[in-house]
Amino acid sequence: MNVIKVSEKFDMFQDHWNPRVIGSLNGQDVKIAKVQGEFVWHNHKDEDELFYIIKGSLDIHFENDIKTLKAGEMIIVPRGVEHKPVATEECWIMLFEPRSTKHTGEVIDEKTVTQFEKI
Repeated sequence: MNVIKVSEKFDMFQDHWNPRVIGSLNGQDVKIAKVQGEFVWHNHKDEDELFYIIKGSLDIHFENDIKTLKAGEMIIVPRGVEHKPVATEECWIMLFEPRSTKHTGEVIDEKTVTQFEKI
């Protein structure tokens, strides 16, 4: 058991839309990422996805709605729900999702990450 200093983990990278694994529990990965700009429309057919905002704000676009999250807020996107995260300024996020979750679901894009670095 180690104490994880989340802010120190964020200091270890500068790129956007490239989640890093900072912990695992019960088949779930805890990931952090810096995001800015628009991501891709995608869904996760078999997995729910939790977004927790550490710093900044994030808009998550859905088919007929946009949810805006600020630091200290979270949302759980149910499996199969099409969504597109957008951050007008840099935002730091934490994700909780099953280890099997593909970064962009079945969508292949230049932002797609296939191997998540553990830090």
